[in-house]
Amino acid sequence: MKKLSERDQRYLWHPLTQHKTHPGMLGITSAKGVFLHSEEGHSYIDAIASWYTCMYGHCNDFIIDRVQDQMRQLDQVVFSGFTHKPAIELAEALAKILPANQQKFFFSDNGSTAVEVAIKMAIQYHFNKGEKRNIMLALEEGFHGDTFGAMSVSGLSVYNGAFEDFFIKVIRLPRPTEDNIEELLHKAEVLLEENAIAGFIYEPLVQGAAGMKLIEACHLDPLLELMRNYGVLTIADEVMTGFGKTGSNFASDQIKHHPDLMCLSKALTAGLLPMGLTTCTREIFDAFYSEEISKGFFHGHTYTANPLACTAASAALELLLTDEIQTDICRINQMHADFDARMKRHPKVGNSRYTGVIYALDLAVSMQRYGKLRDTLYKKFMHKGVFLRPLGNTIYILPPYIITDDQLSKVYQSIEEVIDSI
Repeated sequence: MKKLSERDQRYLWHPLTQHKTHPGMLGITSAKGVFLHSEEGHSYIDAIASWYTCMYGHCNDFIIDRVQDQMRQLDQVVFSGFTHKPAIELAEALAKILPANQQKFFFSDNGSTAVEVAIKMAIQYHFNKGEKRNIMLALEEGFHGDTFGAMSVSGLSVYNGAFEDFFIKVIRLPRPTEDNIEELLHKAEVLLEENAIAGFIYEPLVQGAAGMKLIEACHLDPLLELMRNYGVLTIADEVMTGFGKTGSNFASDQIKHHPDLMCLSKALTAGLLPMGLTTCTREIFDAFYSEEISKGFFHGHTYTANPLACTAASAALELLLTDEIQTDICRINQMHADFDARMKRHPKVGNSRYTGVIYALDLAVSMQRYGKLRDTLYKKFMHKGVFLRPLGNTIYILPPYIITDDQLSKVYQSIEEVIDSI
């Protein structure tokens, strides 16, 4: 019997991969807790929770048991014309912890589609009210997904050249900082005066794909207030930051001005099943509520509000709100702080930062996002039994909440040893 890595190459096409230069894939046969287990017999600490999804550990028994029970009751049903208990219970539970203005929930399949839905809602909201606003405002270096609307508002477009002629119109603003906030607010006001802007999309507190770049709440707040003054809908993309990763349930909890729409996915279902969710205010929903069918929101996915995914999400939410997980989040944050105190003095580290369970450092060296040095770092980490995916010269950690002190210390040690070796 051929190995998985050999069988893979005949048919499969992997994401974010140039197969000519990276033909081999590591076969993973199982996962449990913080560990991934390969067909070669090696185990790896999943230090990024498989792209920020499996925050309560892989194959979490509590979540699996709940989903197994649901499988025997209702597996899938069309969500147009029908409803079901798992979706209703999830919405009721989320409403208790989301910002209070989030009153209506629209399900989809993943983070990109959650963003796609939000963009369409923002544009159609103004259209339904008799205003033609067809321009989106976004931050430079933001990343919001790979579908066309999501690509359009993403600032990391170096790999999207083939599609740029088809993007919706987007104007970009620099990431707000202490140094540029006054100038930025003036620039934004001029843009708002001169352009028909429908919505402003942003990653609250952390621009993930840009290299875990932090944004202070005090710099986002005046920008969000300005948008509100001009009737621009604000969209918080919390696909990465949501469900405890920044220390609060949502990054938006730390910002005074709450968004009009929110995009959720990834940790929403704890990595067990795919699902996206776009939430919005009652005011937005009311703009679609009409005798005119054309004013409705005609967007749908076959697996919208899949009962199994909703059940997984409800179980994950229960875990998030436990004292144990909340204590783990604080514990990881303190360990990051202690590690950061060491790394800030490291001669090969140019910058470091952390918030919640997210930690990132930039090597004091220039390198390509998917270049040879980045690949070398990745292989060195894997050799040490740690799964990390550097973003160019940025090495970041976003571990499952259940990671132990010893396991996280091994991640830190691996980073120090790899940095010393280059």
